[in-house]
Amino acid sequence: MISENEASPSQTQLLDQVIADLETGRQEALTQTLLATHPAEVASLLESLPPEQRSDLWEAVPAAQESEVLSFLRDEARTTIVDEMDPGELVAAAGSMSPEDLAEFIDELPEDLTSSLLLALDTDHRKRLDSVLNYEEGSAGRLMSTDVISVRKDVTIAVVLRWLRRHESLPPHTDSLMVIDDEGEGLYLGKLDVADVLTSNPTTLVEAVMQPEAVTVRADLSEHDVATLFERRDLISVAVLDASGKLLGRITIDDIVDVIREESDRTLLRSAGLNEEEDMFAPVLPSARRRGLWLGINLVTVFAAAWVIGRFEQALDQIVALAVLMPIVASMGGIAGSQTLTLTIRGLALNQIASANVRWLTIKELLVGAVNGVVWALVVSLVTYLWFGEPGIALIIGAAMVLNLLAAALSGIAIPLLLNRWGVDPALSGAVILTTVTDVIGFLSFLGLATLFLI
Repeated sequence: MISENEASPSQTQLLDQVIADLETGRQEALTQTLLATHPAEVASLLESLPPEQRSDLWEAVPAAQESEVLSFLRDEARTTIVDEMDPGELVAAAGSMSPEDLAEFIDELPEDLTSSLLLALDTDHRKRLDSVLNYEEGSAGRLMSTDVISVRKDVTIAVVLRWLRRHESLPPHTDSLMVIDDEGEGLYLGKLDVADVLTSNPTTLVEAVMQPEAVTVRADLSEHDVATLFERRDLISVAVLDASGKLLGRITIDDIVDVIREESDRTLLRSAGLNEEEDMFAPVLPSARRRGLWLGINLVTVFAAAWVIGRFEQALDQIVALAVLMPIVASMGGIAGSQTLTLTIRGLALNQIASANVRWLTIKELLVGAVNGVVWALVVSLVTYLWFGEPGIALIIGAAMVLNLLAAALSGIAIPLLLNRWGVDPALSGAVILTTVTDVIGFLSFLGLATLFLI
């Protein structure tokens, strides 16, 4: 077992070690490694293994760790493990989860197991779970923890300290206590920083040192907006209230880090047409089926570009240089468009784009496209002239490049904005549409101008 004063191995070293133990059957060494590893890292190890080795490693996970490991696993990887667990093991593991983790986990269970699990929970745990399940997935209500310590404003700091000492432990990431009214209705009045509890005079009333204007969020606010709020205000925790101002729970920074990571992964995967819960080690056929859809969509767009090229078959037969040069125009447009597309999607994600600033942003990107178009058109025209010695072709490819970079800039702004307005995630299909536009316009402008002026 790794002692506290020894350096921990990196995740890749740990993965190599675990795979070696699995392949050689060193069960005792494997058990010791898992006992010394944080549940989040165990979850990462499970996600990094093929199905057979994943099952073997899960069998070696200590029963006391199972609930925490399950809560850290991504949906698809967790489903493969849950399918192999017996009902009693599932109920035992789920019963140890916090309400917010259990709310996410319980949706994946069969109906009969869900009923058994709910019956196995104690009354308080079931009540807290019900309060979380009442809110939509992806909302602050689903994200919040109901494990909150609250105090009244009319008590002294000494009373608060005595109240805290009665607890065996405080909820994780407790940087402040929630101040509620003394009428028994649980209305939120503000927060009391733990630092103020420790440094204030014991006879001081909570009301004198609390922060009545502390930031709060509504339970129906999206988790994306909550993450943005944490980022902009440098928050560690925030109170969650209902429409009447009643305290429901709190959200802490560790929950927000998970949201930010998931959003980052989602954007990266969707840009390639993949599901955000894509399991890298999923079986071949399900993976091929999911990816095949977007390959088919891409094939349609490629045929559209090929059709445009086919319209200029005569020009290509007469001037071979056109066939050699036309990928340059399309490629430069695609790169320029993807730059604008990425910035626009990022702006939408950060809520930086509104109807009032779209016009300014569009003009700015068109000017950027024009500047880059002219600069690189001159470079490409010069290289083309030195290569083929044809001034007409050099001028035409320069003009086509300027046109395509302008179209790319406009498309990079318009496509994500339109998709977002229609309720489609721009990261999922924006790149495919953009590539089609820049290819078609690039080929059309280059071959069209060549046909018009050279043939």
